[in-house]
Amino acid sequence: MDIAVDTVTDIVLRLRAIEVKEGNTDPDSGSNPIDDGSTDVLISGTDDATESEVRGAIAGLDDDARAELLALFYIGRGDMEPEEWGDAVRFARERESVGEGAVKELLGAPDAGDLLEEGLDAMGLSPELPQA
Repeated sequence: MDIAVDTVTDIVLRLRAIEVKEGNTDPDSGSNPIDDGSTDVLISGTDDATESEVRGAIAGLDDDARAELLALFYIGRGDMEPEEWGDAVRFARERESVGEGAVKELLGAPDAGDLLEEGLDAMGLSPELPQA
């Protein structure tokens, strides 16, 4: 595996930041952070850069690293076993080539951060990450 564990860890943390957010439940509240105890920080909004940061971090990876990131996701999700690493990477490359790659799959999975962490763990690479 050539993708740096620190790179995966960074993406896991960014994905978790997205996963804890919820949709806007009171768009016309008119409140401010002092009045509402800063609860709006957990609500996604148009000025929220977290998703675009994840997209940028993944897009900034080279083709091999994106394929390996997606392969870790498949292993963490249980679609493939660590012993099938080569097959997982090949399958991830195929998904990338048809436009259904890492960005789409990771942002489309509600627990992508946890699954990437499980993939790392299955591969024997367990960084210290805060629990979600």
